Amino acid sequence: MNAIKIAHREAKTWSDWVALGMVRLLRVGMDTATGYRHDHDVAVGNKDPKTQSKRGWFAMNERKWLVRFVFLESVAGVPGMVGGMLRHLHSLRRMKRDNGWIETLLEEAYNERMHLLTFLKMAEPGWFMKIMILGAQGVFFNSMFFSYLVSPRTCHRFVGYLEEEAVITYTRAIADIDAGKLPKWETLEAPEIAVKYWRMPEGHRKMRDLLLYIRADEAKHREVNHTLGNLEQKKDPNPFVSDYNDPTLPHPGKGIENLKESGWERKEVL
Repeated sequence: MNAIKIAHREAKTWSDWVALGMVRLLRVGMDTATGYRHDHDVAVGNKDPKTQSKRGWFAMNERKWLVRFVFLESVAGVPGMVGGMLRHLHSLRRMKRDNGWIETLLEEAYNERMHLLTFLKMAEPGWFMKIMILGAQGVFFNSMFFSYLVSPRTCHRFVGYLEEEAVITYTRAIADIDAGKLPKWETLEAPEIAVKYWRMPEGHRKMRDLLLYIRADEAKHREVNHTLGNLEQKKDPNPFVSDYNDPTLPHPGKGIENLKESGWERKEVL
């Protein structure tokens, strides 16, 4: 999990550019709401997050990080549920199987919800934050619903780029712990819900360990959605639950052993 790194998939098609533009627009709103300043050099891996020094409104402390985490995870749990729901209904209408996509998308939504529930054990949002989340979820769910009907490929690319931002966020938070900027988290134990869900071993149940688990999850979602965005949406099987003729060769799976930051290309998995 320590090997997880910040990565970015370059936009190649108009669909990619639309997805990337929407993520950048969403990020501006979230950054403003959570008092976070995005650093492009950190995003592309040219700058060590530990070297950042922000003061005033953009100085991140434990409370502001939790606010950002809660807001991020309340949004991140929507796309998988929307995609899984629409593909489920499509499968029922056509009376045909879905080639394994539904399970992976619903697993993603459940995993993101567990992230949110974990952080809610550490900080209860106020009424203003709850109203913001309610409004954001309403807008985001409906936007994702209609967008997935029009172009599921663009939606998966959008989620891939969104997960890139999530990896950046958690990498920066981990770097702040390592740099001594978040002293309250250096000895803070992970909530019991997190210990049970990730089966965190004894001696590795601190806040930093928790963020490592969550960042690995986000990196996996990044790989999955960039990969799904490379496939033919109506006919290709889900490569993350497929059987391969030669299992000794690197191939997509449910773990992070063969993680590809920018996703697997279609010719690599079919």
